[in-house]
Amino acid sequence: MVVAGLALRRLAATTRLRPAPQARGAFAFQPDPEPTHYGQTQKMNLFQSITSALDNALSRDPTAVIFGEDVSFGGVFRCTVGLRDKYGKDRVFNTPLCEQGIVGFGIGVAVAGATAIAEIQFADYIFPAFDQIVNEAAKYRYRSGDLFNCGSLTIRAPWGCVGHGALYHSQSPEAFFAHCPGLKVVVPRGPIEAKGLLLSCINDKNPCIFFEPKILYRAAVEQVPVEPYYIPLSQAEVLQDGSDVTLVAWGTQVHVIKEVAIMAQEKLGVSCEVIDLKTILPWDAETVCKWDVRWEVCPHQVSCGVMQPCSLPQFPIPGLAEEHYGGVQALLRSIRLHASMPFLVMFGNNL
Repeated sequence: MVVAGLALRRLAATTRLRPAPQARGAFAFQPDPEPTHYGQTQKMNLFQSITSALDNALSRDPTAVIFGEDVSFGGVFRCTVGLRDKYGKDRVFNTPLCEQGIVGFGIGVAVAGATAIAEIQFADYIFPAFDQIVNEAAKYRYRSGDLFNCGSLTIRAPWGCVGHGALYHSQSPEAFFAHCPGLKVVVPRGPIEAKGLLLSCINDKNPCIFFEPKILYRAAVEQVPVEPYYIPLSQAEVLQDGSDVTLVAWGTQVHVIKEVAIMAQEKLGVSCEVIDLKTILPWDAETVCKWDVRWEVCPHQVSCGVMQPCSLPQFPIPGLAEEHYGGVQALLRSIRLHASMPFLVMFGNNL
């Protein structure tokens, strides 16, 4: 197992030296099979699946409202297109450019008993709302002894790099919220998962942050059920079985490690298990940490593909070693970039 882990690290190191194929960029989106148990499906990209989820939520819950910067005309990524015309300006409306105010207003709406769906235009600009999210939304239930709560608040935000966003439109800030009890943090890998997980967040009785990989808004296309359906939160999914190394990722990076798993098998003979974490908080330790007593070493690679201050490996890795493996030697490695996101031209259009 040690040999397999070291071989995979060597493969990762040598792969970084080669320019990525220009025809497909840094990764290729791998669609999930068409689901057969949720009824009729329709071809949708990721932003259309988000729109479909929001449409379902507004139609089924008369208290649901959507608000944020520019959402009334569809938003910069078109996720709310047509919803104001369909449901009215009192249920889909713009806010001032003030993230702290957006989330603070959403907390008040949720505490009053309505369903609040707030949009932060880019995840990079969620930080002005950090105090409202961490000190107010996450703690509202605790400080009142569950007499009051804002569990019907969902905060959506476009997340991750897209190749030309540079420093202020490329961040993945999930780690900042992954240490805060009272929140749920979710990142989907594609349109099918996005709709089901978003509806689960909206339906959940805890404040949720739903990060949407913006590089997949148009690049990811799947057959998505038209009617509402719910994918459970805090349940990771094993996408590929393997016996040597476990690769864990979320969002866009799931497709990267699926390609890495193929390369490792073909070039090194290393069998990789691939897991999509989906929910960052509370994360599914049981699935990630399942144990085979025949192993003397359990190699794990946690891949997030973002800058270290905004990455999550620091969160699960110590817990994996301490809580689940005890005194057993565990080879745990994280893969991350310790830098702010540069301009596209610096990486030769390969992001």
